[in-house]
Amino acid sequence: MEQFRRGGWLIALVCVLIGFMVAVQFRTAQDAKGSLSQQRIEEISDRLLQTEHERDELSEELHKMQTAASTDNQQDKDLLRYRAALVPLEGEGVIVRMDDSTKPAKAGENPNLYVIHDDDLLRVVNELRAAGAEAIAINGQRLTGTSEIRCAGPTLSVNNVRSSAPFEIRAIGDKKSLENALRMRGGVAETLGVWGIQLDIKASNDVYIPPYRGSIRQSYARETTEREEESK
Repeated sequence: MEQFRRGGWLIALVCVLIGFMVAVQFRTAQDAKGSLSQQRIEEISDRLLQTEHERDELSEELHKMQTAASTDNQQDKDLLRYRAALVPLEGEGVIVRMDDSTKPAKAGENPNLYVIHDDDLLRVVNELRAAGAEAIAINGQRLTGTSEIRCAGPTLSVNNVRSSAPFEIRAIGDKKSLENALRMRGGVAETLGVWGIQLDIKASNDVYIPPYRGSIRQSYARETTEREEESK
């Protein structure tokens, strides 16, 4: 009986030791698992911070690109408006005032030689353009690539707006070059002066030219890509 008790006690002791060892091993495993989980969380956190940093950099780069694209687009629009003469301009240039002749026509002469015609205005405009004029207006009418200058009865029509003498032609460009082009020997001022057509040329540092206010319509032309000229 005593031997049985001693064997039971040993068995109980072994069970306690085994239980203790199992508990220690379980705790060690849990601690290891906790350490691994913490390490994983830190790695994910670092990656998240890096991803957020890259996102911010990309967002800033995108904003810069959008701003640059918007600026370029606005510059293109401004250039198109400038070339289409849709913006007012100012700068140095000349102001030319033309008026009919005050000379009486001689017997047998055509009295039309003593009044301003569309050809006279065109000669002045062409001289100014050849001298580098960047913008021209006649009696407040801005000239464009499609502007017309033509006789309309006793008046002259510019951009389908009629007016009569005197005419004021404003041109922006190098004022000396523009003035010299009109005053050169055998030039337009000297030729018109033969008939008494008055041509007053004034160089100025402050010439204002209004924008084109007419309609712009294109019924047949449309934008396309550049291509080689087709053989005829």
